[in-house]
Amino acid sequence: MNQRLSNEITSVLSKAQIVKNLARKKFFGLFIFGLIKSRKVQFCEIAHYLNDEVKLVSNEIRIQDFFGEVEIDYQQVAILLICLLPAKKKVRICIDRTEWDFGKTQFNILMIVVVFGDFQIPLYWELLDNNSGNSSAQARKDLLELCIKVLGKERIGYIVGDREFIGHSWVKYLKDKGILFVIRLPKHHLITLLDGSVLKIEQLDFCHNKALILKDCLVDGVVAHVWVKRLESGGFLFLLGTVNVEFMGQLYRKRWTIETVFQSFKERGFDLESTHLQSIPKLKKLIALVSIAYGLCRSLGIYYHQKVHNIKTKKHGYKAVSFVRKGIDLIRQHFRHSKTPDTVMEHTLIKLLRWLNLQIAHYHTLKIAG
Repeated sequence: MNQRLSNEITSVLSKAQIVKNLARKKFFGLFIFGLIKSRKVQFCEIAHYLNDEVKLVSNEIRIQDFFGEVEIDYQQVAILLICLLPAKKKVRICIDRTEWDFGKTQFNILMIVVVFGDFQIPLYWELLDNNSGNSSAQARKDLLELCIKVLGKERIGYIVGDREFIGHSWVKYLKDKGILFVIRLPKHHLITLLDGSVLKIEQLDFCHNKALILKDCLVDGVVAHVWVKRLESGGFLFLLGTVNVEFMGQLYRKRWTIETVFQSFKERGFDLESTHLQSIPKLKKLIALVSIAYGLCRSLGIYYHQKVHNIKTKKHGYKAVSFVRKGIDLIRQHFRHSKTPDTVMEHTLIKLLRWLNLQIAHYHTLKIAG
């Protein structure tokens, strides 16, 4: 990596204070770009893209030492990731739990992704040591409280979740916090209407291909709006929320944003499931590094789309190449011929890093002023 680019990365990490030691900050930056260039999370693969002046085994040992010895500040990671979003804009929060296979071991990851338009950033995550069970209400509350701490409650437009994210304690917590939400419910949940009648969704009268809207119902001990639609499969899309009930179905569909993040973490991006790590603290650290690499690549892809060359949209409505993959390809292309680097790409990367540096400084200024 050329010196100018290395200096800019170190400057960003110095502002974010994710790691404390200067040498660790430089290594952190090298690892992020090694991760992007290799598109692999295995240490032996990333080692090829670190220090060319030492043996591969030395690079690999240095990576192992970093994961075994260095503490990273996850709040500072979140601040860095938030600064990739447009400042002060209201955001959507998607919460989900996914089961991933790391080698022969399965882990549950509870993750919160923050979204504004094309910008979507993993903000906080927790690896659940519960034998592939559902997340607890307390685990969700703890994770959301961390988000509120760095993001600010006023910036949360609404939160969306699937059928796991239910229960009186969790839903009441959101309502008491004043956070708008839309959550899908299993069909067995009962609905208490304003007149006191209690119904199952099978007892409701549906119009063909049209959602049924019920305002101010009691479900799971909480008063909220209900939006129900019978699906062609014979099932139901049963939503509970405090958002504008007319748009509840449309807002819920945006939950799928988090699935595209998971895809970019895995086979379409960084092949996270191929890691040999089995330790929860080390895996959590690796997800932080992948999240930063993901955020940088997505931001670079969006910048390229908006400022350099429009990425075509295909007939099915999706981009010919995702913003994340475009960012990965641009960085890899830049470093492919180290003797003749792409100066335009280098300038774009440095411009993005300097902008991020200013965003982090601005974030800390606002927090101090607040």
